[in-house]
Amino acid sequence: MSVLAAIAVLALLIVVHELGHFTAARAQGIHVNRFSLGFGPVLWKYQGPETEYAIRAFPLGGFVGFPDDDPESEIPPEDPNLLRNRPVLDRAIVISAGVIANLIFAYFLLVGQVAAVGTPEFNYQPGVIVPKVAAEVSSAATKAGIKSGDIVLSVNNRELGASKQAIQILMEEIQTHPNEALPLTVQRGDETLSLSVKPDLGPEGKGRIGVQLAQNAEVKRRRASNILEAFSTGANEFQRIVVLTVQGFGQLISNFGETAEQVSGPVAIVALGANIARSDAASLFQFAALISVNLAIINILPLPALDGGQLAFLAIEGLRGKPLPTKIQDGVMQTGLMLLLGLGIFLIIRDTVNLEPVQKLFQP
Repeated sequence: MSVLAAIAVLALLIVVHELGHFTAARAQGIHVNRFSLGFGPVLWKYQGPETEYAIRAFPLGGFVGFPDDDPESEIPPEDPNLLRNRPVLDRAIVISAGVIANLIFAYFLLVGQVAAVGTPEFNYQPGVIVPKVAAEVSSAATKAGIKSGDIVLSVNNRELGASKQAIQILMEEIQTHPNEALPLTVQRGDETLSLSVKPDLGPEGKGRIGVQLAQNAEVKRRRASNILEAFSTGANEFQRIVVLTVQGFGQLISNFGETAEQVSGPVAIVALGANIARSDAASLFQFAALISVNLAIINILPLPALDGGQLAFLAIEGLRGKPLPTKIQDGVMQTGLMLLLGLGIFLIIRDTVNLEPVQKLFQP
């Protein structure tokens, strides 16, 4: 059920994005002939008066189709309500509406979280929790005897106190001491153990031990006392998420070699969402808002086959006074689409192989 909940969140965000395009087009009287969730073979469809609504086999996104280039369309090419025949501004509104819809939806998700379940407040405890150890038997953590559920109280003789910075201190010690033995003090149930871990040297030159880390904190939720507080707190949280997301993309672009491994595909996102649904279903509000903001920012990037790429073409058209030749636009878009699909397939395979149940299949 937790996996289904995570998949439902992703599907909902895709629907919201495509509804943005669809609504912006329909509101301007522009013809729309397809509304699809997913790509590839059709699993289910419904033909409305003008638009075909469909669910397709590969849930890697969705699309809104226009009859402009449909050879089977009975709409005359000179029809003023075809998207291509509209002014640049009208088309820009349609193309950017998906991004706007995701941002608005993220904001109202956060308002709903504040009003319905409350915002989390953390009561920090000493140490850092190890919720998961990598399945590889050769990982540094496994060799050191670290187990899931352990609480690391100190590393390299540095106490990890009850603070938000504890997890950062532990990560810094691990990353800056590859191939060096680090003494650890670990709490396991009622026992306090002394262990030693030697971080492996990662491809980016930093140490790693093969674990997930989490703050050792009790989470309490505080609901807004009135609707105005809900909107205000939701706005503050929305601003925080947008700023952190933009900063994250900035780091990815400026330091791609070290941050590329952190890029996740649909499988890893679903796995993360499933873990959140199991441990704290109320946090699905924030998870959905975060993914919605990421979806918006990714789509606004000026890359082929994304909304930002189409807006870039419109900007060039506005400056030139006429669009680029169709062959150039189609070639760039098709190349971009193939690259994005290839990246999506790569991420799906990589993230699937890294799932714990799959890792266990390859263990002796």
